[in-house]
Amino acid sequence: MLKKIITIFCLFLGNFIFAQVGGESTYQFLNLISSPRQAALGGKVLTNVDYDVTQGLYNPATINIEMDNQLAVNYISYLGGISYGTAAYAYTVDRHTQTFHAGVTYINYGSFEGYDENGNPTGSFSGNEAALSMGYALQIGYSDFYFGGNLKLITSKLEQYSSFGVAVDLGLLYINEDLDFHAAIAVRNLGSQITTYAGLNEPLPFEIDFGMSQTLEHVPIRWHVTLENLQNWPIARPNPARTTSDLSGNQSAEKVSFLGQVIRRTILGAELFPEGGFNIRLGYNFRRGEELRIEDQRNFSGLSAGISIKMNKMRFSYAHAKYTSAANSNFFGLQIDLQ
Repeated sequence: MLKKIITIFCLFLGNFIFAQVGGESTYQFLNLISSPRQAALGGKVLTNVDYDVTQGLYNPATINIEMDNQLAVNYISYLGGISYGTAAYAYTVDRHTQTFHAGVTYINYGSFEGYDENGNPTGSFSGNEAALSMGYALQIGYSDFYFGGNLKLITSKLEQYSSFGVAVDLGLLYINEDLDFHAAIAVRNLGSQITTYAGLNEPLPFEIDFGMSQTLEHVPIRWHVTLENLQNWPIARPNPARTTSDLSGNQSAEKVSFLGQVIRRTILGAELFPEGGFNIRLGYNFRRGEELRIEDQRNFSGLSAGISIKMNKMRFSYAHAKYTSAANSNFFGLQIDLQ
């Protein structure tokens, strides 16, 4: 049974593997950070299998019975006046059918002033997008593997243009309870536009991520390692601002080595007291740190940190992520136990 499911999963995945970089697909908001916990641990975490009901938005294989009757609401003060949020809820029907998951992601791009081709004002306009998801996960036989999927309905309105799409996320999770070790792969945004903005069908932001995590045996720390955008090689492009010139005026473009390509896929995170009522979280996103760093300046791009505090049936989470010296993001989250 396990071999059949993995074979079907790989064959299905093979039909959709193609490279994508920023600006070449629509509905980019689908891959935004979904919670303060995720943000504090570097931006993308696939392996948290516990009370964190928001985790099911990013990797449906992590949907589990501990999420039962958990409601989470998250708000993000993003870059350039953009704000977005997520919400998630899970409910266990019974221990045989296990747990169903529902979630929503919403982004508001704010207000813009419109002008025609002659520079005359045409009034203000706005833009917003949203995705509604339904998810479910199951254990594969009596093995240590779990498989899950999300079905997402996507709507987008940008000025007078609108679009509707549908996508699925697929996740495969391995849990070794003896070592408290988790490994997971998530295939995100397999789908298509149903209606387009102006007659041009655009691809969705397809992405493949792989993650691992483990709680240390004698120290209350859980480490996380994530490799992102595995469908795309190379992930890094030379930065024109880092072109160098020799004494003769000959210019040399920035070269990104093989190791540099691997490092820029890597996200590291650590969570202190992961099972306690108070958590401290730290993370580093190598790609963000490299692409947003400024030559000869120390701006700590790529770093993130956060805390979580549980009070009775509520858990409050906060994270701060460094992007540039001029723009950073704050993440706020509240999870309520409705038991």
